[in-house]
Amino acid sequence: MKELQMRKARTLDSPALARMNYDLIRDSGHRNPMKLPQLTRRMRGWIKKGEYQVCIFEAGGETIGYCVYRKEPEFTYIRQFFVARKLRRKGFGREAFGMMRKLHWIEAPRLRMDVLVDNTPAIRFWRSVGFADYCLTMERENL
Repeated sequence: MKELQMRKARTLDSPALARMNYDLIRDSGHRNPMKLPQLTRRMRGWIKKGEYQVCIFEAGGETIGYCVYRKEPEFTYIRQFFVARKLRRKGFGREAFGMMRKLHWIEAPRLRMDVLVDNTPAIRFWRSVGFADYCLTMERENL
């Protein structure tokens, strides 16, 4: 396994982050209809305004994933966490999560995130690193 490194994202990383975000949306089965230009603008805004912290994971000089999070008083909210499809189930996600905990979330009293109920690979991964079910959000089409 190549050595994993992490760095803080810069606004010039926004197009690459948007492409990975696009893959994350598709992989998770999310209904988000945003296209690459919109995702790029959103990512650039998050980085510029500091609304979210964004970290990039790299291995062997290649960008392999990223994480978007925000610290709240009672928890740290993980908005997005992504590892490239071709590198999943090879330990990179677990290692990246460990780095985030050690370097950015060490003082967080709790970590929180949302995972779509049909995204079983993500649910398995997050449970494997210690997350447990807390809440189920339900919705109904009201046409």
